[in-house]
Amino acid sequence: MSAAEKALLDSKEQEAREALDAHVREVVRWHFDPATGCPFWLEYARRLGWDPREEVRSFEDLSRLGWFQDDWLRGGPVQRWIPKAYEGRPVYVFETGGTTGIPKTRVAFEDFRLDYELFSETLPEEYFPKGANWLMLGPSGPRRLRLSVEHLAQYRGGICFCIDLDPRWVIKLIKKGWTEHLQAYKDHCIDQAVAILQAGHGVRCMFATPKLLEALALRLEGMGTSIRKAGITGIFSGGTEFTPQWNRFAHEELLDGAYMTPTYGNTLMGLAPSNPTESDYRISYYAPQPRAVIEVVDFDDPNKVVEYGQTGRIKLTTLTREFFVPGFLERDEGERERPCDKYPWDGVSGVRPFRGFAATTTVGVY
Repeated sequence: MSAAEKALLDSKEQEAREALDAHVREVVRWHFDPATGCPFWLEYARRLGWDPREEVRSFEDLSRLGWFQDDWLRGGPVQRWIPKAYEGRPVYVFETGGTTGIPKTRVAFEDFRLDYELFSETLPEEYFPKGANWLMLGPSGPRRLRLSVEHLAQYRGGICFCIDLDPRWVIKLIKKGWTEHLQAYKDHCIDQAVAILQAGHGVRCMFATPKLLEALALRLEGMGTSIRKAGITGIFSGGTEFTPQWNRFAHEELLDGAYMTPTYGNTLMGLAPSNPTESDYRISYYAPQPRAVIEVVDFDDPNKVVEYGQTGRIKLTTLTREFFVPGFLERDEGERERPCDKYPWDGVSGVRPFRGFAATTTVGVY
């Protein structure tokens, strides 16, 4: 990088930091104002003994609020998360987790639409043409992803075709060792996808998890065709199985020339696109800042960000008017990546299950 390029990137990073701090102040004022905030954060503020609206002036100041606890999202009433300013509006509830015990839930109004509209701007129209129909080859049910992909298709002028898929049943099959049932259920999902592709609906774009994308490609190969020959030109995919090795394998063996963009997302954050300039199959993800921020932190001290290139646990902060989550420790880890020209803030690569949970984590359709 030349001196001029470095100076330009430094300037962009400074602008991004200033924009983030301003956004933090706005979101904190919103969530801790009795006229607009939700019952949970208003009650939380009463226990603090100080007013976040006055004292939180930057992103770094959010650490004073402590870490967001996983169990706060388990159980109800879910209404405690509805901002007063949104009362009376139709509300969605999305779930995450729940393989065992009570699932985590979050309320939503427009965030899932806004996040995917932002993501839409990153998709090259050459491969994701406006007006094209989509296939959603992923989880259905009470999950944000299904409605989000459908909205993405509609936002781009197309129609989304979805399959039935219960990832919790997949994980139960894996844990019980019912491999025959697991294969039958996977076949059932792929049967649905193939039927849609063969029905003449003009599907050209697709979301799929890595495992399901591979299963679809192998099924089509066995039928004497391929993903590209079936009409698919653009794919976005995501999940902890999306490793550099799998990325290379997919491009060399599965896609037959179809374009694929990796993503990292979840119910709390939204969608982090990847840096499209990397050429060695390594994947770096960048959160949709300032609506969400990813930090890679020390395993033993979550208040300490690791050095660039070092490994740590992923810490997420969500900053929208609908939903405020400061300092949530994800069940993922990865390496801290430097800002880039398109995303002048920190990213993360090598995303995989957090080592503290990896031995007890069952990876299903992702």
